Amino acid sequence: MDKRTTERDAVAELRDGMTIGIGGWGSRRKPMSIVREILRTDLKDLTVVTYGGPDAGLLCAFGRVEKLVYGFVSLDSIPLEPHFRKARQAGSFEAAELDEGMLQWGLLAAAHRLPFLPTRAGMGSDVPAINQNLKTVSSPYDDGEELIAMPALDLDVAFIHMNRADEKGNGQFLGPDLYFDDLFCLAAKKRFMTCEEVIPTEDFAKHGSIHTMKINRMMIDGVIEAPGGAHFTECPPDYARDEKFQKEYAATAKDEAAWDAFVSTYLQCADEFEYQKVVKSR
Repeated sequence: MDKRTTERDAVAELRDGMTIGIGGWGSRRKPMSIVREILRTDLKDLTVVTYGGPDAGLLCAFGRVEKLVYGFVSLDSIPLEPHFRKARQAGSFEAAELDEGMLQWGLLAAAHRLPFLPTRAGMGSDVPAINQNLKTVSSPYDDGEELIAMPALDLDVAFIHMNRADEKGNGQFLGPDLYFDDLFCLAAKKRFMTCEEVIPTEDFAKHGSIHTMKINRMMIDGVIEAPGGAHFTECPPDYARDEKFQKEYAATAKDEAAWDAFVSTYLQCADEFEYQKVVKSR
């Protein structure tokens, strides 16, 4: 089955109030072409689950987020995402701040269709105090250990970005880490994968071992060929993070005129093709 589609058609599946998961990690291999397409719509009141980077910052800055569920929100070389920080300090969304392991466990619970999974992650920290909806469970065995019952993070739609994919929905990462992109897909009802290049299935072996092929066609509903689609985050070995662009983006959090100019130049492009053209011409 040929599952190729476009960012516009994938984002058209979203509705106000949905819970979406965004793969990648900080400012690394984020499905940014999807984020940019969401910004071109009027979607609102989204619950966003992410190991956050500029995806979280941009969606918050545009007022699209009702609730953000995150383990962190960072640009990596810039430790705290400035637009996220600005929105967080303004109280413009509901925040669910979790330990990184708790977020993983919530996705895993959803992937296994369980209501929760017990974990030690977060115990002894302020996480339970700032997430008062969290409950604990006691081990039914002789130890009787008290554990956090991390609720499943059930997703309506998940978006990930891979280096390579085929038209059937198999995906391949060529960088140092899969992160938790597979769990985002397994936790969601619908799953879309952007990629740098769509290749024949038999060519996966030319790029990497079976270890790099963790996304299979059963996990994916749509494939979008999006060269440069992770920009300005990194997508090695295809390209590094665009640090100059990222610094320009981060600086706009403190300068309203600069932010307006950034939005006008980069985020009001008609589509991803125009965005990539503007980026290359700068």
